[in-house]
Amino acid sequence: MIKGLAITPPVLGRISIGKVVEKNGMRLPEKDDQFTITSQVQTRDGWVLHPLDEHLRKDQGGKIRSIPVRLLFNDPDLNFRAEYCLFDRTSGRPLCVGNGETCKRSTSEGLQSLPCPSPDGCPLAKGGNCKPYGRLNVAIGDDDLLGSFVFRTTGFNSIRTLSARLSYLQALSGDRLACLPLEIRLRGKSTRQSHGTPIYYVDLIVRTGLSMEEAFAQANTLDRARRDAGFNQAALDAAARDGLLNGAFEDSDEEAEQVLEEFYPEATVASTPQTTGTSSYSSRKPKRDKPTLHDLIMQRTHSLQDQPAAPSNQP
Repeated sequence: MIKGLAITPPVLGRISIGKVVEKNGMRLPEKDDQFTITSQVQTRDGWVLHPLDEHLRKDQGGKIRSIPVRLLFNDPDLNFRAEYCLFDRTSGRPLCVGNGETCKRSTSEGLQSLPCPSPDGCPLAKGGNCKPYGRLNVAIGDDDLLGSFVFRTTGFNSIRTLSARLSYLQALSGDRLACLPLEIRLRGKSTRQSHGTPIYYVDLIVRTGLSMEEAFAQANTLDRARRDAGFNQAALDAAARDGLLNGAFEDSDEEAEQVLEEFYPEATVASTPQTTGTSSYSSRKPKRDKPTLHDLIMQRTHSLQDQPAAPSNQP
């Protein structure tokens, strides 16, 4: 296995509750009240729809409000990875990723593990630079048990709801998350910040038409059948966990640019020139006139290090 490269679940397509549209020469995110399932192919007109999108849209009268899914893993943290992320909005590269206790941060001295006080208490997160960011991988259909569709979100409501549901369902099912018949469902709510306008978030529930008891019975049956066939779910979870820990940051350059385009509309992503040398990932910097967020962080770090220590009150 290549060291330093995060091995993530294989992705067949994307799930979103919005899209990126072009307005006045700028590509801006536009929220929606329905799911959209796309392939991994993007053209000038946007992401190419996946065949499943048309199929589900016909079944639901034109708008996809729920998607039947299964999870790949029994561990909730493998299915849904949520963390605080600070991206360089010029290059699209992740600079700092933390969980509220510890973080991995790219510094002038390389990658470092540091305390993470969460965005509210971190000086680098001022101005909304650091956001909660989650990725949910789900399987749609039974054609590919290891292939998944990824739903990315920076929405607090989706992150909190998905985290809670996964933990509860894992406990109730006796650690059989990967065998449960589930669906992701779009829900709406109004808040003071939305000024009465509905905002939409993603929930994870037992598949429509099944009671909780029926879903658990199906999960038990599928779990026994898989065990009899030699399916080792525990080993699969362990392999996925090792793969994610193999790299410093989960998102690649290309994925980070997609994240910036969708969740940071004010950011202007600069293209990085291709080189044929052996320079490292962190040393390949695009040419630009203005300092990047990474440069400003480095300057801030150095200034804090250069400040003299506060005088002691001890005699």
